[in-house]
Amino acid sequence: MDTKVASTMGTNTAGQPDAFRIRKYFEPLRVVDVCDALDGIGYFNIGLVSEDIRPLWLGMRFWGVAYTLRCVPSNKPMWKLDTTEDIVNAHGIWFDKVGRGALGFNDEIQPGHVVVTDVGGADNVGLWGSENTLRAVKAGAVGIITNGQCRDTAEILQQKTPVCAKSRGRTIIPGRIEAVETQTTIGFGGAQVRPGDIVGCDDDGLVVVPLEVAEEVARHAKAVLIADMKSRKSHYEALGMPVDRTVDFAAVDEYYAALDRA
Repeated sequence: MDTKVASTMGTNTAGQPDAFRIRKYFEPLRVVDVCDALDGIGYFNIGLVSEDIRPLWLGMRFWGVAYTLRCVPSNKPMWKLDTTEDIVNAHGIWFDKVGRGALGFNDEIQPGHVVVTDVGGADNVGLWGSENTLRAVKAGAVGIITNGQCRDTAEILQQKTPVCAKSRGRTIIPGRIEAVETQTTIGFGGAQVRPGDIVGCDDDGLVVVPLEVAEEVARHAKAVLIADMKSRKSHYEALGMPVDRTVDFAAVDEYYAALDRA
């Protein structure tokens, strides 16, 4: 990506960087390429998310625009439920009585969002599970990340739902956690995340790129990736290894050229 490409990443109607277009320039990149670029512009350790928060399955990768969700531990206990029907409908009963808070956000998700969830220290609660993550994906989310727990993890793996979590959980929302705010600045795994920042994930972990430097970071990171691909391809050839997509730098160049033409 040269300066011309970087300058055409786009702005929105308010004249601000267009995060949803900019994120497309990150799609071929590895998290490590972006971390190298952040280092290169002096953003040492900025945006590095704790390795405690990691993908629930290997091979997961996404780049998206941060949609933030802030939660806190509930200070209202759940009451005893009397019937099997009530137990099945525990979430509905809880929300009817105490409200959904900020959980009704799916209508606000745009294609390309990553839902970044700060649980506010709430413990032992699977705020995210196999069903509500699919609803977020249907709404357009390309990733769901939480500094808390995710449950139903066998189904998450089978579905290949793009979820990163700090740990695996078992219990449900009522009486344990409340969603209080969306689209606000949050702390997440040692990184600051604001609505519109670029969030990426692969097997090496997660990184958050501040939107104001995202164009510059994408430009440098592409150069890092291409240099690595060329070097590794030469090793492939010397070792008689079949070429694969991880060394196909021509395809990466064409991706960016097509994106710039669009």
